[in-house]
Amino acid sequence: MSFEVKVLSNQQYPIVYLIDHLNNCEAEIYSFGALLNSFNVAVQHHPYNIIDGFESVEDAVKNINTAFKSAKLSPFACRMNHGKYQLNGQTYQVEKFYLPPHAIHGIIYDAVFSIVSTNSDEKKAEVVLRYQYNGSDIGYPFAYTIEITWRLEKNQQLSVTTKVNHNNNNTIPFADGWHPYFNLGKDGIDHCTIQFSSQQMVQFDDTLIPTGFINEDLRFENEISLKDVQLDNCFLLNDKGIANCILKNKQLQLTITPDTTYPYLQIYTPPHRQSIAIENLSAAPDAFNNKLGLVMIEPNKDYLFSTSYQVKKL
Repeated sequence: MSFEVKVLSNQQYPIVYLIDHLNNCEAEIYSFGALLNSFNVAVQHHPYNIIDGFESVEDAVKNINTAFKSAKLSPFACRMNHGKYQLNGQTYQVEKFYLPPHAIHGIIYDAVFSIVSTNSDEKKAEVVLRYQYNGSDIGYPFAYTIEITWRLEKNQQLSVTTKVNHNNNNTIPFADGWHPYFNLGKDGIDHCTIQFSSQQMVQFDDTLIPTGFINEDLRFENEISLKDVQLDNCFLLNDKGIANCILKNKQLQLTITPDTTYPYLQIYTPPHRQSIAIENLSAAPDAFNNKLGLVMIEPNKDYLFSTSYQVKKL
């Protein structure tokens, strides 16, 4: 069979491998965080991992909140202003995690997901993982179920779909996202170019909280070098055509294609410049307060958020 799924249980929590034997392509998924820890593609007959991930599950458990590599952002994405928001006249303050003075990157980034199912055939390999959040954080006392499907298909394409539902009595605020770091070569991001479909950038204050204004930004409509470019910004993707993001160097091209449920793109260039975080978001940072992209999800209704990563050798 062209595709295969393997599950290994020799670390603290299970690891799932989605394998395309014909193309020597493999995605490594941790049940811890449901995160993508590696995405190996063949370069000059050798596997090359484009994901800046962890050395082991134990490393991820210990260090997930250091840089939030590949973390699931839920039920809010990026920063929340001092961890506070109001809903129906009541003020809530989340308990974790703070990069002072703001709460950051949601609540379930360190959740352990259960493996619901795996499936492989001649066209794909996939895994479905699920986590039941029980409302344990007093700042978000709304239980919900999150189900994540990772699917590897032909042409070195990996997609991820998040399904969310709940049975609370009323609608609840929600935002979804991912926080992967990509590395296309040993020379780092200064030897990469980037292009994405946006003409607008969310204006931040000096603590990376949106001010409420949207600025015109045409820099990335066409391919530009990342050399000396520093980013920790959020962009509003164009709502017409395919709103993708293309990162490439001389060897590889990565195309990230979100569906319309991820209209925001957060990009961060860390000081080490060996990788770049390209984050698909359903809402802007601090959406619980500024409402930019915030979804009020209704009881007993499924909400889906999807994006895909495709790697091409140049």
